[in-house]
Amino acid sequence: MSTSKEPDRTRQLLELLYHVSREVATALDLRTVLQRVLYEAIQNVGGERCSVVVLDDLGKAVDATIVYGTTMHEHTTQQMRDTMERGLAGWVVRNRRGVYIPDTSKDERWLLRPDDALNKAGAKSAICVPLQAREKLVGVLTLVHSTPNAFNAEQLDLMQAIADQAGIAILNARLYTESQRQARVMTALAEGASAMNVSLRMEDLYQRILIQTMQALQVEVAALGMVEGDHVTFRAATGQNAGNIIGSQIALGDGIAGTAARDGRGVVVQDVTQDKNFTNADKFGGVEMNALLVAPIQSQGRVIGILEAINPIAKTFDPDALLVMAGIGGLAGAAIQNAQLFEKLQAAHQRYRELFEDSIDPMVITDWDGKILEANRQALLLSGYTHETLGALTIDQLHEVNWNKIGAEFETLRENRSAAYESSLSAQDDSHIPIEVHAQRVEFEETDSIQWILRDITQRKEMEGLRSDLTSMIYHDLRSPLANITSSLDILYTMVPEEDRETVLSIIKIAENSTERIQRLVNSLLDVNRLEAGQPVVNQKAVDSLRLIQQAVVDMQPVADGRRQKLESELPAFLPSIWVDEDMARRVLINLMENSSKFTPTEGEISVGARQEDGWIHLWVKDTGPGIPPAEQERVFDKFTRLRGANKPGLGIGLTFCRLAVVGHGGRIWIESDTDKGAAFHFTFPVATVEQMAIPKAAD
Repeated sequence: MSTSKEPDRTRQLLELLYHVSREVATALDLRTVLQRVLYEAIQNVGGERCSVVVLDDLGKAVDATIVYGTTMHEHTTQQMRDTMERGLAGWVVRNRRGVYIPDTSKDERWLLRPDDALNKAGAKSAICVPLQAREKLVGVLTLVHSTPNAFNAEQLDLMQAIADQAGIAILNARLYTESQRQARVMTALAEGASAMNVSLRMEDLYQRILIQTMQALQVEVAALGMVEGDHVTFRAATGQNAGNIIGSQIALGDGIAGTAARDGRGVVVQDVTQDKNFTNADKFGGVEMNALLVAPIQSQGRVIGILEAINPIAKTFDPDALLVMAGIGGLAGAAIQNAQLFEKLQAAHQRYRELFEDSIDPMVITDWDGKILEANRQALLLSGYTHETLGALTIDQLHEVNWNKIGAEFETLRENRSAAYESSLSAQDDSHIPIEVHAQRVEFEETDSIQWILRDITQRKEMEGLRSDLTSMIYHDLRSPLANITSSLDILYTMVPEEDRETVLSIIKIAENSTERIQRLVNSLLDVNRLEAGQPVVNQKAVDSLRLIQQAVVDMQPVADGRRQKLESELPAFLPSIWVDEDMARRVLINLMENSSKFTPTEGEISVGARQEDGWIHLWVKDTGPGIPPAEQERVFDKFTRLRGANKPGLGIGLTFCRLAVVGHGGRIWIESDTDKGAAFHFTFPVATVEQMAIPKAAD
């Protein structure tokens, strides 16, 4: 009899498993699959309630559902945690095998709940089995009956068989749900990125961020706060009583929001009344807060603000809510930083526009074809053109461009180098105005452009003309009288009786030295004018360099002695001859020594030296004076220039002559100095070649 029943039972079991497999396999939605598994367990095994806990790949509970008769309920997060840590489901997960408990009141593995009290439902019977798929544990299925000993071992086997059929369906549904969730997250982030990048105005951006937060998380209220020093200030909000939120502040580390801002970590609180970190600092006037999600807004690894989502419409936040919020926070950080940079750029453009208009110098802006795009008031006043007329011109029509300085096709400026030169501006009345031009590459109103400063130097040119006229007058009107004085001193010397000559000689020598100094100054003025006009150095010949230096030192010795300064030379035993204008070279040496003496204090030292370097004689004059700042070392060679604070007599022409004379001989001159460490003037003259050495002998 029992033999004939065995095939029937097997057939019924197979039909049942086929039915269960078909029921759970035809759905992909996890909630639907769980519901069908629970109903099949109750209908085919018995029991009054059935629950299922779904696990992820790490064994963490991610979802749970329970059915009482025909009514579905969801486990709370706390219930799932308790069940997995201390309940029967946790034991099954750890041991990976099913269990039948005839009387729950007598088994410590059963987690007692309020309805387990004897005066309520009391003791029960329960079956709990693992859900497995592809040797992976995917969940736990529990069946409960309100009566003890309601199940038996056969029902445990049947429950495990149903679980084995349902395991793969639950795994597939979980993976599908996760993929759908990730798709929703990616979609929300993509939509957020698209919406946030529409505007760079900060107020618009704040609202777009909040709208995306509201839509993605489906909450009643959203707020955005920015970190300002040691606190967060809420700059925008949307939803119920949002106006009460704007302007509110919370200290870093205070409450849930302040802690999230300080630590840079997001947090989800499904019930704020159960969270000890929730304080009055988190509350907003007129906003009843039940659930809260806070995520940091980060930019370049730094927390710059926070996003708050308050009270989800579905009463609880979805499992992926924090992930979505963190993504929105990351996008918001980049967007806010871009908006801040845009605001700074706009402010910089505005400041540049104000400086451009208010500049005392005429300025024009051109494109890279030279077309004039903009001109300030001073440019219009200087040129006499109207704004419209000037805008029809190109820069080379407005002034004579120095293409050697600018480079073909503005090449110099394209390399982010500036250029400066003097030119002439063609005004509207056909007059020509001398200008000093400074050109450089700039960004003008978000356009790559060229800025031209056209400084009017009419007065400077007039002053230079007056100086030139004065110089010409000085050397033309002084040369003849000086020649007469020199001749008269020579004649006077011969007229003095022999016995009185020694007494008179010292007086005549002073007059001769002073006269010679004036002659050097006049000749230097003459040479400066001539060399500036581009005339070459004449009267060059082979000159004994050692003799030239030694004689210059001798001529300078009385001046050094009069100022109680030590003058010495550092010369080798031999130096080749140099190819120079002897008088001009001598004056270079004496001018540099006089300049050093003028700025060297009493008891100071001045040294003169020279050495051969290939085809050049390198000479120098060093002193122990106050030195020359690096920023001034080029300017001291400019005509009529005197250093700031240098209360010393002189026209400012000596060093100008020295540079023109040295460069006129093909050499170079430079300064090595630092403030309060003395100065060293270096210069070079060319060594006379064999052919040049032979010229004087041939002339003899």
